[in-house]
Amino acid sequence: MSTNPPAKSKLFGRSSWTEWKRVADILRQETVGGMLLLAGAVVALVWANSPWSEAYTAARDFTFGPHSLHLDLSVGQWAADGLLAIFFFVVGVELKREFVVGDLRDPRKAAIPIVAAVGGVVVPAVIYAVINLGDSSALHGWAIPTATDIAFAVAVLAVIGRFLPSALRMFLLTLAVVDDLIAICIIAIFYTAELAVVPLLLALIPLGLFTLLVQRRVRSWWLLLPLAVVTWALVHASGIHATVAGVLLGFAVPALTRRGEAVSMAEHFEHRLRPLSAGVAVPIFALFAAGVAFGGLDGLAEALTEPVALGIIAGLLAGKAIGIFGTTYVMSRFTKAELDSDVAWIDVFGIAILGGIGFTVSLLVGELSFAEGDERGEIVKIGVLCGSLLSALVATVLLRFRNTHYRKVYEKETKDEDRDGIPDIYQGRSSSEDPLG
Repeated sequence: MSTNPPAKSKLFGRSSWTEWKRVADILRQETVGGMLLLAGAVVALVWANSPWSEAYTAARDFTFGPHSLHLDLSVGQWAADGLLAIFFFVVGVELKREFVVGDLRDPRKAAIPIVAAVGGVVVPAVIYAVINLGDSSALHGWAIPTATDIAFAVAVLAVIGRFLPSALRMFLLTLAVVDDLIAICIIAIFYTAELAVVPLLLALIPLGLFTLLVQRRVRSWWLLLPLAVVTWALVHASGIHATVAGVLLGFAVPALTRRGEAVSMAEHFEHRLRPLSAGVAVPIFALFAAGVAFGGLDGLAEALTEPVALGIIAGLLAGKAIGIFGTTYVMSRFTKAELDSDVAWIDVFGIAILGGIGFTVSLLVGELSFAEGDERGEIVKIGVLCGSLLSALVATVLLRFRNTHYRKVYEKETKDEDRDGIPDIYQGRSSSEDPLG
């Protein structure tokens, strides 16, 4: 009778080859999107602080659209309400797929990134609230430092950590996806000032038709796109932020494949729309959301002393790191899981700090937190930009220390001696030549 103790579960263990390929494809697209996002932000900052700053303001505030449908929006609002709906549609599709056929379908695998995402939301919010405790109006921005920008974070990884173990990359991606779901719930619940019930109920009609068509595997854009636009417009008219419509439409897309299908509907939509989201929607939003006039070094220094900016910076840099790393560590002790041999806790801490890059959704929440014309809206942008930049720099320093180790892991994960297109480690043939022992 065997007396061997049961094997302990592994934390950040290697996934299947299929999942690795899927995540690698997503990360490649998000890397390009992140570079474009950074370019859009830089252009916005240079333009807003140049002699042509008035032209930037005029372009951002130019209003167009039918007034009768409550869609007479500025260019900046169209970018935030319209283009980001595409981004959140992709988030919805990705979440649906993760919970149905991805790693999140297994409660044991899902527990760590979900709890880490929750910790990465709660701790930054608490830090922001403590710093701004004496100002009730400033507390409206409590959710600003709670978001992780996956495109920005992956773009940083592409520069400083492209050899990072695949399990950590997948953890960051899953964490950010769950983080986006929490963010959209926060927006829907806490940043809806007035709710118009009739448009919201009417939105269920095109949403239901869209769901029926995609469940029947209809892919005709000329049928689905009008239904999606009408759903978006009615949700916008209801007072709920229109990006919520994107998530609901994404949830409607089936993630399972039927007999005869090469890919699921979720994969089909994701492959079609992720490039549009990462390469067009998010960079344009950054272009019209990140432009803030610093007023020179003195103005920048003064803005950084404001409690709102300090709360955002501390929330992103310290709050995200403490929340993500702390909950992950506690969960590992609670579940008695052991770290995979390729990963050390310093790596997890580096990823947690990288989670403090909260750009796109943080700027969106900042716009919703304060009324138009409130000077704190500009302070929010400075806080988000500085907090995200500091998180990126600190994570870079930490992760670069372990780059030699990461290269060895990368070589092990990509070795393909039989040249069949599948790394040997995913076929169980590389243990005898494990360069890490």
